[in-house]
Amino acid sequence: MSTDFYLVRHAEKQKGTGDVSISPLGIQQARMTATYFRKMPISRICCSPLQRAKQTAGFIAEAVNQTILEDTRLRERANWGDLPGQTFQEFIEMWNHCTLERDFVPPVGDSARRAGERLSSCIVELSAQHTIERIVIVTHGGLITDFMVNEFSQDELNAYHPDFVQTQSRLVPECSITHIKYVDGRFVLIDFANITHLHLLG
Repeated sequence: MSTDFYLVRHAEKQKGTGDVSISPLGIQQARMTATYFRKMPISRICCSPLQRAKQTAGFIAEAVNQTILEDTRLRERANWGDLPGQTFQEFIEMWNHCTLERDFVPPVGDSARRAGERLSSCIVELSAQHTIERIVIVTHGGLITDFMVNEFSQDELNAYHPDFVQTQSRLVPECSITHIKYVDGRFVLIDFANITHLHLLG
């Protein structure tokens, strides 16, 4: 038994702190991503509770005629604005610390390892409920790579980028699609951060 999962990073967000919406370009990205999924039999759409993910998922849900299930496990490792008074530079320094030391727990949010485990648990649970189906998960770039570093070998990851672990924060563009299968209790990576469906925006 296997279930296909399409991990979609949310569309481009507006500049600002906190739970911001997607930008005008992000709306275009989300619409093109929705068009890509329209031709697929998608059985479930899950998303992070943050606005940028919910709005992106909304376009996909409308295209495939599905409702959206929000899951807090799909929230980013940390979000700028969650820690009062934190500057963007301070947030980036905290983020990079978490990336390099995967068990470091920031003042708000989760360690990189724990964040990746959240996504894994969500996928495993959904797979048990929806075998031989296709599920879209709209989440965040950091959470996707946190999950991948947890679940795949460095050789597998380096096939997509020669220094995957060190550069992971730059490898998942907005509305990119990472395709994995959950097969007999293990994760199989099919495609990583694909943006060919966005080519008309180039």
